Amino acid sequence: MIRLQGIERIFDVGGQQVHALRQIDLDINAGDYISIMGPSGSGKSTLLNIIGLLDRPSAGRYLFEQHDITALSDDEQAQVRRERIGFVFQFFHLVSRLTAAENIELPLILSGMPPSQRRERVAQTLKAYGLGERAHHRPEQLSGGQRQRVAIGRATIIEPGLLLADEPTGNLDRASGHEVVEILEQLNARGITLLVVTHDPELGQRARRRLRMVDGAIVEDTSRST
Repeated sequence: MIRLQGIERIFDVGGQQVHALRQIDLDINAGDYISIMGPSGSGKSTLLNIIGLLDRPSAGRYLFEQHDITALSDDEQAQVRRERIGFVFQFFHLVSRLTAAENIELPLILSGMPPSQRRERVAQTLKAYGLGERAHHRPEQLSGGQRQRVAIGRATIIEPGLLLADEPTGNLDRASGHEVVEILEQLNARGITLLVVTHDPELGQRARRRLRMVDGAIVEDTSRST
């Protein structure tokens, strides 16, 4: 599904070059469940941003579903991101003035789906994530776990092939975090490729494949039996 070849990301900070990623070679198969771990500043989120087409590499080649993504324009990359990739973040990134239902509906509006189809899809998603009674609540009226479920609903309503989660339980209590992890793993069991950046060793160990990063490089790539 994904192939990274010689990926580097260099930032210019105060006139000095900072190597956030160094010669990343990585193959990800459809349906993989991968955790990305490592100390702060090791390049985990930078790698996730490049895979998610939120950033471009300074060097290297990125193939997504056999297409050379690095050769695409910004608009073409945005279309791939909108149609094939979902995102879940630590701080939810919900639109505060919109209700839970309206936040979930946003990707469908951007895709141009007719209103009648949007309403049906949103209703199904709210029910699937146990949010039916919270459909008309705004984010500040929801618990952390409910907000993250809204964020997951928004990320998956387009039925992406790839779901990227950056510290998805980092802002939740233990019970809510466990609930969110179960939802993500159920999505993976249905065929969605799942990449999770985490500082939580327990969450990291749940993945079938684990990457460890240090100083912008992948230093370990291990798998466990299922």
